[in-house]
Amino acid sequence: MIFTPDLIAELEILARYDLSTIGEGIKVHKTAEPSVIAATRRLHEKGLISLSDGGYLTHLGLSVAEHIQALLTILKSA
Repeated sequence: MIFTPDLIAELEILARYDLSTIGEGIKVHKTAEPSVIAATRRLHEKGLISLSDGGYLTHLGLSVAEHIQALLTILKSA
C-alpha cells in the first residue's frame, strides 16, 4: 500500500494527540488547512475520534495512535 496524501494527513492528526493525558482532546478550527479539516472528518467517520472537528480518541483511535507514535519513535531513533 502506498502512503497517499490523505492517509499521511490522517496519520499526522493522530500523531498530535498527547497520549500521556487521554482526557485531553484536540480541536481543529475552521481556519485550519482544508486537508487537515478533511482528514479530521475522515477519522471521525472511521470511528477513531469522537467529533468531526477533533475531540477525543475513541478506544480504537487510542490503539491506532499508540501504534503510530511508537512507529515514529522507532523510525526517529534508528
